[in-house]
Amino acid sequence: MRMGKGDHITIAFLTLGCKLNYAETSTYERGFRAAGLVPVAKDAVADVYLINTCSVTATSDAKSRNLIRKALRINPSAKVIVTGCSAQLRRAEIEAIPGVTRVFGSGQKSFVVPDTLALLGVTQALPEPPSSVFDAWSSGERTRSFLKVQDGCDNLCAYCTVPYARGSSRSVPIERCVANARSIAALGVKEIVLTGVNTGDFGRTTGESFLDLLKALDEVEGIERYRISSIEPNLLTDEIIDWTASGTKFQPHFHIPLQTGSDELLTAMGRRYTTGFFASKLERVRSAFEAPGKPKVFFGIDVMVGLPGETETLFRRTYDFLERIRPAFIHVFPYSRRPGTPAASMPGQITEAVKKERVAALEELCARLHSEFVESNRGIREKVLFESSDRQGFMEGYTGNYIRIRRPWEASLCGKIVDVTI
Repeated sequence: MRMGKGDHITIAFLTLGCKLNYAETSTYERGFRAAGLVPVAKDAVADVYLINTCSVTATSDAKSRNLIRKALRINPSAKVIVTGCSAQLRRAEIEAIPGVTRVFGSGQKSFVVPDTLALLGVTQALPEPPSSVFDAWSSGERTRSFLKVQDGCDNLCAYCTVPYARGSSRSVPIERCVANARSIAALGVKEIVLTGVNTGDFGRTTGESFLDLLKALDEVEGIERYRISSIEPNLLTDEIIDWTASGTKFQPHFHIPLQTGSDELLTAMGRRYTTGFFASKLERVRSAFEAPGKPKVFFGIDVMVGLPGETETLFRRTYDFLERIRPAFIHVFPYSRRPGTPAASMPGQITEAVKKERVAALEELCARLHSEFVESNRGIREKVLFESSDRQGFMEGYTGNYIRIRRPWEASLCGKIVDVTI
């Protein structure tokens, strides 16, 4: 398949999983566009399909394989390129699928675009030398972009395959993060969400600090708001809290993984904090950001139910702990038994039916806590960044503390930050 005069090669992108995957897919897309390939819808007949897979659960692996087969059904003669976490952990299974052209593991992301172009016979400018961490940022939305600043993890929690899928913790140097943020600003995007596998571990491989990164990004002209997508509680230091609360572009919105609200299971799973420490960290953030008449801090909390050994008593302890710390949102996941992880062979495995009941209970709690969070902000002045989508005569946007606001459509407000009373 060669690009000739007057013709073009089409490419479709199919992505599963986390914000990092979407940022990486967007970066691949920009590279292919620059080489002259034409992106088409994911369900269109394309010459090339790039599938960015996920392996966080067994269901994610199955969905990844289904996406590959779906692409091959749409166009059996297409070039099918597969990357992502499932491609790393289940490489042999994916390579065995008839029709798969090439599989790129986690350490090969810098080669996805140049090697695929070479396979297609497309001439290209020489790429930058590959680095230990693949730079990425998303460019699919006009209002916000996901900027990858870190990849990999060294924690080796008992239930998790991410260190095996994405490798050890490593960071994009501050200089390159700032350059990428400036490229995002040049597109007119106003908000950046910092993404990573273990974001607060930034700087381990560069000799820099996460706080230094935040301070450098805060100076980028054109970007008006930042959010930190996920940070371990033990890495959210007092210095970071106090600086972000001191009038910076960083919003009162934190995504912090808890996983379980019982100290017994936190220890068994290799987590590096206690429930007491976690609760004190949230109070520390609230005391720094909140004051009468000011917005309340939005906390999004990751919780996993059905971990090995989670008795009904320990689950109730998690439920009660969440009621006490009162996050604005709970991201609830059922534990998925992953081969090769220590948790997979632990006693006390929980049935899927019990997991389903516990997920439902926490989702009901989440709905109540979120409603109460919104009510606690009533009458407070906040700033909303309105999105450009026309939703049947209405437009929507988020406040700095991540409350979704809806109002009648007004084109002049698209991409603008507007003062509102919640």
